[in-house]
Amino acid sequence: MTATRATARRAAMPSFLDPIAGFGVTFANIFKKKVTEQYPEEPHPVAPRFHGRHQLNRHPDGLEKCVGCELCAWACPADAIYVEGAPNTEDERFSPGERYGRVYQINYLRCILCGLCIEACPTRALTMTNEYELADATRESLIYEKKDLLAPLLPGMEEPPHPMRLGDDERDYYLGAGLPGGSLQNSTTGEGGQ
Repeated sequence: MTATRATARRAAMPSFLDPIAGFGVTFANIFKKKVTEQYPEEPHPVAPRFHGRHQLNRHPDGLEKCVGCELCAWACPADAIYVEGAPNTEDERFSPGERYGRVYQINYLRCILCGLCIEACPTRALTMTNEYELADATRESLIYEKKDLLAPLLPGMEEPPHPMRLGDDERDYYLGAGLPGGSLQNSTTGEGGQ
């Protein structure tokens, strides 16, 4: 019924008014105030849950949360993530698990910033920051390596490899047994030791 009314109304409008109707949006915006964004000097704030550049998180003692399980790479619909796991040894420990991500790469030429890799990560090792300036001049610089993605060391953290400092096994790390409050939820970040 509605389509019939629109067709009847369209037929009643003379054809010489078609260009005026086509430029309606332009005419409506001619006298509006112009807004100029001063982008490079004044970056626009993004929404708090904006999906930007990825970050590989660390435990409060500095060990990496990534255990090299490769689930993020399997979940990526654009095939933008490459992970190569390797076993931890007692002499060289990079994560509390049996394995760690020896090679971790994200190709931002392919990445669609969908966040499926974040959902697939069982240890919350991979999260997305609010950083959105990812443009660069060369293709090679848009392939981020593990060193580019790792969270910076905060005060009290130690650069891996080193022995586990928060407990005797991997379970202690994810329950927060070695922290002062006894739980990762009580740590300074408030989000599970992120």
